Amino acid sequence: MIPNVIKETIDLGDGRTITIETGKLAKQADGAVVVQMGNAMLLATVVSARSASPGIDFLPLTLDYREKFAAAGRFPGGFFKREARPSDGEVLTMRLVDRVLRPLFPKDYHAETQVMIQLMSHDDEVMPDALAGLAASAALSISDIPFETLISEVRVARIDGQFIINPSKAQLDLSDIDMMIGASMDSIAMVEGEMKEISELEMISAIKFAHEAIKVQIQAQERLQAAVGKKEVRTYEEERKDETILAKVKELAYDKYFAIASEGSAKHERTEKFAAVKEEVKALFSDEELLENGDLVSKYLSKVNKEAVRNVILDKGSRLDGRKTNEIRPIWCEVDYLPSTHGSALFTRGETQALATVTLGTSREANIIDRPTEQGEEKFYLHYNFPPFSTGEAKPLRGTSRREVGHGNLAQRALKNMIPAENPYTVRVVSEVLESNGSSSMATVCAGTLALMDAGIQMIKPVSGIAMGLISDEETGRWAVLSDILGDEDHLGDMDFKVTGTADGITACQMDIKIKGLKYEIMEKALEQARDGRLHILGKLIEVIDTPRPEVKRHSPKIIKVTIPGAFIGALIGPGGKVIQELQKLSGTTIVINEVDEQGEVEILGTSPEGIDMVLKKIDSIIFKPQIGESYSVKVIKLLDFGAVVEYLDAPGNEVLLHVSELDWARTENVTDVVNMGDVFDVKYIGIDPKTRKEKVSRKALMPKPEGYKERPPREDRPRDDRGRDNRGRDDRGRDNRGPGRDDRNSRDRGPREERRNDAPKEDNQDSQES
Repeated sequence: MIPNVIKETIDLGDGRTITIETGKLAKQADGAVVVQMGNAMLLATVVSARSASPGIDFLPLTLDYREKFAAAGRFPGGFFKREARPSDGEVLTMRLVDRVLRPLFPKDYHAETQVMIQLMSHDDEVMPDALAGLAASAALSISDIPFETLISEVRVARIDGQFIINPSKAQLDLSDIDMMIGASMDSIAMVEGEMKEISELEMISAIKFAHEAIKVQIQAQERLQAAVGKKEVRTYEEERKDETILAKVKELAYDKYFAIASEGSAKHERTEKFAAVKEEVKALFSDEELLENGDLVSKYLSKVNKEAVRNVILDKGSRLDGRKTNEIRPIWCEVDYLPSTHGSALFTRGETQALATVTLGTSREANIIDRPTEQGEEKFYLHYNFPPFSTGEAKPLRGTSRREVGHGNLAQRALKNMIPAENPYTVRVVSEVLESNGSSSMATVCAGTLALMDAGIQMIKPVSGIAMGLISDEETGRWAVLSDILGDEDHLGDMDFKVTGTADGITACQMDIKIKGLKYEIMEKALEQARDGRLHILGKLIEVIDTPRPEVKRHSPKIIKVTIPGAFIGALIGPGGKVIQELQKLSGTTIVINEVDEQGEVEILGTSPEGIDMVLKKIDSIIFKPQIGESYSVKVIKLLDFGAVVEYLDAPGNEVLLHVSELDWARTENVTDVVNMGDVFDVKYIGIDPKTRKEKVSRKALMPKPEGYKERPPREDRPRDDRGRDNRGRDDRGRDNRGPGRDDRNSRDRGPREERRNDAPKEDNQDSQES
């Protein structure tokens, strides 16, 4: 059966297009589309169960994004040669899409739902993560799964002041902005990215530009939906409701919750008081009521608690810990806390604490990126760990979570543009969250800045970060932007907006909106308030350490980079690595050689200056090439009948023969009359002797020529007789031609060696044997 293929096209306005196609692939899924831009093709499918599992009171949504190596014509790395767990890049793309989609499902929809996106064909000019949100929404748009509004996502860059939608990787390298924006037709839902110290107004302009492009993509989805035929939304079992129970719970609990929220207490104290109210209210219901409606009681208690906390903020301008809406929690910091690390720092803000460490290494320690869409290395990277004890909980440890990958990436992007390009080290920052009550990722940025400066990394500027929140009331139109949010304010609020930057501009951001219709007025207010808070926190950081340490610590490795001609790489490595391995062992250093543009880039890493100096001298000796006419200090290391073998002091291991004729202007009968073992003196480099094809040096060339000294002319210039002989009887080839018995004796026919041996008297042979 020939498939009925339906396709819609999106014009990006610069000659590039995006197409959305359905009807050809994966027709058993509830919704399936292929999104194509250039040669990049993504398949997005969505499937949702027809009913929710018993006892589930949340949306079990799985958002999966995978890049197939075959899409780029590559084999997977590793032993098994197949795709395994998702890479960090794939996880980050999953989070980008999930954060936009999840709030748009009905709050009472609890059926198991899977959105799966896979890259089937790759194009080097297209970054596929910018298409993933469009693909997911398009697949939902043609399904009968309940979904409140269509969305899309785009990447925006800026080159020479001009904004670009969905740039290529090459264009992104030239941009000062890399932002992903997710939005519906009416409002922004998600912002994430990195910037090179842009202003708040520039960030708003980029978001607005991206939003206009998103509207065009949503219109294309609506056309696709209409062409396919909009399906009726499936019916599903809605959550049980009981207004009578809700009213009773509110009457019993609201005032108590409001009073606790108004006290301004610490997290554990407040949590215990809220829990006590919950138990008090439950005790007022009979066992039969709790058996039948206990789940509703618990749900309504949470709802009333949320309403009370939000109203305290909107009515009184007071927050759970007693702060005003724009007030930052108390901060204290400490650097050089861990004695053995290359750099360390503690950053504590209220009940959130992060311990950051810095480790320095060579290019060998770079983070290798091997994805179908990207290959390369990261010389600066940050890892974020969030152990359960940081929130006072005991939970199973199941490896690095998606949240940890996302928070670590945000902090990395916040800091990386402040690491100078000439920094010779590979730098790994690790943040251990020791306490958490709101915005541990921003604490990681602050602790990371302090630890980097403590390690002696010459940061361009220090970076701080802050998390902003929002409490709003749709009915009354009231809203309040909160600086430095608590964990409860994040959970109960309408926005989580993280902003990092220097004193001069924003370096990274991440914003998640949980409500519809966020006004730009609110976003501008949040950015303005975030700037004030960010600068306040930055002031606290520079009170502890205002500039990076001038040098790395004594126990930290020092790194020296040397460039050598490519022809000498083999000599430095040696046969089977013998030279470099022995050198590392003797010097106690790590030596890394990378070939770049036919040059050898040598990195020497070590804690001992003597060891590093040993390696530098060895390299100098290997690449040493004396210059004609220059003088060099040498040392006699061997004596011969016809001269002395000398070694260059500046290049140990480089030897040259100093011929006896170049020792002194006076005739030298014995070498030891002039020099002896171990003598040090200067010689002049003459160059390559055309006759011997060997290097030639002279000691006498640096000595004054004796008065009246007559230099013997070269053999070819000496006077000749009528037979071509000089005054010593030698011809122009140095042979003695003065008659028989001289050099020409070698040409006489003396008979084969065997004949001569056989003609010898036997007696002589016997006598010789006896003797």
